[in-house]
Amino acid sequence: MDAAPPIHTATQGRVGWITLHRPQRLNALNDALMDALGTALLAFDADQAIGAIVITGGDRAFAAGADIDAMANASYMDVVHGNFITRNWETIRQVRKPVLAAVAGPAMGGGCELALACDIVVAAESARFALPEVKLALLPGAGGTQRLPRAIGKAKAMDMCLSARVLDAHEADRYGLVSRVVPDAELAGRTQALAGQIASYSLPALMAIKASVNRAWEGALTEGIAFERQALYARFASADAREGMRAFLEKRPPAFTHG
Repeated sequence: MDAAPPIHTATQGRVGWITLHRPQRLNALNDALMDALGTALLAFDADQAIGAIVITGGDRAFAAGADIDAMANASYMDVVHGNFITRNWETIRQVRKPVLAAVAGPAMGGGCELALACDIVVAAESARFALPEVKLALLPGAGGTQRLPRAIGKAKAMDMCLSARVLDAHEADRYGLVSRVVPDAELAGRTQALAGQIASYSLPALMAIKASVNRAWEGALTEGIAFERQALYARFASADAREGMRAFLEKRPPAFTHG
């Protein structure tokens, strides 16, 4: 068993940072790490002083994938009764605030799927992305076969899933898997600047935007337009929206209260 905690948490201004910390296993994702990650995500989501959350790994790896040692002897009934993956990997879907991934080094298998589950992916130039589960006679089962086609299209997703193709950071950027690419030495600073900018905006507006974009990603256009319209109407009941519009007209920075 790992002696050290599998994650570290910290705050910088209105940004909550979660660092995956199993360096001896290149941050391979096991139950203990995913339980701790879920707990930290929900704690930051409930903290009104936090407006955005960043998940990152170390310099050597974001996450090398799921921990195969923990899976190798599992039977079909073990994973069914244990609610494998669904029990703790899906916690990130409950988070209403923007979640960014800051990725350096390999994000393989489950590590790639974790990045895909985030709202924005900032990739260092050393980042590598792959879903190589086919090599183990498995498939990407933590959302990979569902989120990847939505992110990069069917053809390229099929290529990655069926051939275990590895994308470098710039290929991932061109394909739409990541949001932006930065030098490795600037990953933490640039991600903090982006997350800090996002967190400076009205928190209810951020949550409404995230929910609306996710509705577009997951559903039909007509349903999404109706959801977006109601989310927009609701903003007119918000003190932050009134403050934002007044500040614009008065040519001054807004003072949001996140209410």
